[in-house]
Amino acid sequence: MTEWAEAVVKVDRLSKSFGAFRAVDEVTFSVARGEIFGFLGSNGAGKTTTIRRLCGLLTPTSGSGWVEGLDIATSAEAIKQRIGYMSQRFSLYDELTVSENLRFFGGVYGVSGSARTKRAAHLLELLGLFERRDTVTARLAGGWKQRLALGCAILHGPSVIFLDEPTSGVDPVARRAFWELIYELSDEGRTVFVTTHYMDEAEYCHRLALMHAGRMIALDSPAALRRSISHQPLLRLDTSDTLRALPILEQEPTILDAAVFGGGLHLRVKDFERADRAIRRRLSSVDIEVERLERIEPSMEDVFVSLIEAEEGAR
Repeated sequence: MTEWAEAVVKVDRLSKSFGAFRAVDEVTFSVARGEIFGFLGSNGAGKTTTIRRLCGLLTPTSGSGWVEGLDIATSAEAIKQRIGYMSQRFSLYDELTVSENLRFFGGVYGVSGSARTKRAAHLLELLGLFERRDTVTARLAGGWKQRLALGCAILHGPSVIFLDEPTSGVDPVARRAFWELIYELSDEGRTVFVTTHYMDEAEYCHRLALMHAGRMIALDSPAALRRSISHQPLLRLDTSDTLRALPILEQEPTILDAAVFGGGLHLRVKDFERADRAIRRRLSSVDIEVERLERIEPSMEDVFVSLIEAEEGAR
């Protein structure tokens, strides 16, 4: 676990309310230098509110936080100069070319002259945008626009980069390429704080904080989070009639949870052997054929669903 003293980002019982609505509820965590730290959760879970607070864009209701040793409550403007921030709707200027956007945002961050020219050239190569440097931004596909948005956010050389759902609406190939860029930034020693609701992207992070209803319900590496539910065997079931099988199996006492996953079902059970026999018996009695039934390793989506259900049960 990241030691508090080594952390670049520190948050202690941070809360944010909008009237009677508590968007973030006493969240505590720390992030190390060079770490890719993921904030995972559905829309409305509190991810964006937390990241905007750390970037100095919102005032907290209560709690404390620091970015590179600067207090988020008293040093918001200084923090803004130290970080890179890419929002869900990063504002590029469509009428400018790729190079012109980089030069413009470099100027906004106070980078001028030869330093700006040198950094812009480096980013064009790093982001694979050199061949598109004179292309008007409005003509870029979504994945290339996201690369350019990232370049504009990091041209001033920030040590901490906040990316708020940076690959939302981008095709899977472009998303993977974008994450390769994130790894390169991490290898350079930059800390990357990224929010996402894509479960597969969660696997790319060094550590994950799982958010639900404004609260952080889990914090660990993806592998450790998967192990946290390993005491409940997960089964993959393919049948001749998935939709008819689901409500039948939801009534089976040996099954803790049943959900459609792809073309089949994922089942969390109390005991594999007992569940195996019960499932086959129930489905056979209603003439549903079991095509495949096997134990599998949980995906991050399985982990997320399991932990949310446990959290809701505790409440």
